[in-house]
Amino acid sequence: MNMAKCVLAVDDSKTMRDMVSFTLRGAGYTVVEAEHGVAALKVLQGQKVDVIITDVNMPEMDGITLVRRVRGLPTHAGTPILILTTESDQSKKDEGRSAGATGWIVKPFSPDKLLQIVAKVCP
Repeated sequence: MNMAKCVLAVDDSKTMRDMVSFTLRGAGYTVVEAEHGVAALKVLQGQKVDVIITDVNMPEMDGITLVRRVRGLPTHAGTPILILTTESDQSKKDEGRSAGATGWIVKPFSPDKLLQIVAKVCP
């Protein structure tokens, strides 16, 4: 049995974090949660994660800034980062991509879709 992959779910909406966590835990992933970018960076100081899923619009630190900051951390420079957002706006996608995001999940999403995308970026 291989070690469960660990996913960091970052979203200021508890409902959204619960949904992401519930879906991923059901598929055998370990999930850690943070309510915004600042909290997420604290988590990353003490823990290795395999994938980061982050919302864009959050207090304290938004998702795009978080992506840039994570890319600056030697321990997580290569960690896949998925941006979870209601924005299907192309300029936001481009901004996310240039910050270093791996992919994009548009809300509302189906649990299957979420698992499919995570499995794809999580070796």
